[in-house]
Amino acid sequence: MIQTPYYLIDKSKLLANMEKIAWLRERSGAKALLALKCFATWGVFDFMRDYMDGTTSSSLNEVRLGHERFGKETHAYSVAYADYEIDEVVSHADKIIFNSIGQLQRFEQQSAGIIRGLRLNPGISSSSFDLADPARPFSRLGEWDVSQVEPVMDLISGFMIHNNCENGNFDLFDTMLGQIEQKFAPLLKKAEWVSLGGGIHFTGQDYPLEKFAERLKRFAGDYGVEVYLEPGEASITKSTTLEVTVLDTLYNGKDLVVVDSSIEAHMLDLLIYRESAKVSPNQGPHRYMVCGKSCLAGDIFGEFDFPSELNVGDRISIQDAAGYTMVKKNWFNGVKMPAIAIRELDGSLRTVREFSYADYEQSLS
Repeated sequence: MIQTPYYLIDKSKLLANMEKIAWLRERSGAKALLALKCFATWGVFDFMRDYMDGTTSSSLNEVRLGHERFGKETHAYSVAYADYEIDEVVSHADKIIFNSIGQLQRFEQQSAGIIRGLRLNPGISSSSFDLADPARPFSRLGEWDVSQVEPVMDLISGFMIHNNCENGNFDLFDTMLGQIEQKFAPLLKKAEWVSLGGGIHFTGQDYPLEKFAERLKRFAGDYGVEVYLEPGEASITKSTTLEVTVLDTLYNGKDLVVVDSSIEAHMLDLLIYRESAKVSPNQGPHRYMVCGKSCLAGDIFGEFDFPSELNVGDRISIQDAAGYTMVKKNWFNGVKMPAIAIRELDGSLRTVREFSYADYEQSLS
């Protein structure tokens, strides 16, 4: 058995998402780019490459990783590029998307050799968290004034619009896209391509893929544009677990177990958004609060029901642990970094990365 903690990517579960993406690409004509900000574990890029069109990034490091490890089409986006990195960004990208007119004009000369785009902010989103809402008041994410964008249309050929966040509601997507069309129609009619970003949970159970494909195809036809999607969570949802081991049991008004992992270090979004982890089937007569081993008092995965009592040495599988985990893992408290393992389609397991004290030491000064 592999020593815990480790992230376990199950290719058979990943395949289910990939097949839906491939079907949607064929039926709608839209292209799908893996959003590296969500998932950048390149050990499965060779598997995902057959089902997707490339990658999209949020930094120099991500665009380089996408270019070198995934290949195919590589989109570069960043909230702001620095002078010292723009040339290298351009060297790795097929398209570069600027967040503002200021950045577009500043780097007009350096980016002249590749396709350029601009991010638009429609002022609406599906986010229920202010922290993650790209349309929040005073947002810095994209341009919103059509009259300001029209004069620079000769510098760009397309747009990126990212306003969906964990949106599994097709009707909401459809309504917001209609509002985007009303606001930005003069710009869309002049574009050659439009990325509708990520955050659309179209690989989720019971999502109306037929309606989604038809809507994307209609949007592309109405404006004469090539449509891109940037699935992050949709690419890898339910494909990965975080495998942990019980180190201690306690009782302090509730039954507690401490495991060899940490939400702050290994599943940071649970802490940021005050959400509970997932354990399946989460049924049984024995309820435990599963706690991380860091010194943070709130390092808690959640409360779950188990079929039998938990003891030191028992293992727990934390579900749906791919998105925004491996890209955010950190060395808080020096807690052991989870290894990364893959379950192949034939059921065999292999470890593709382990982290040592040297990695911890070298991450510091």
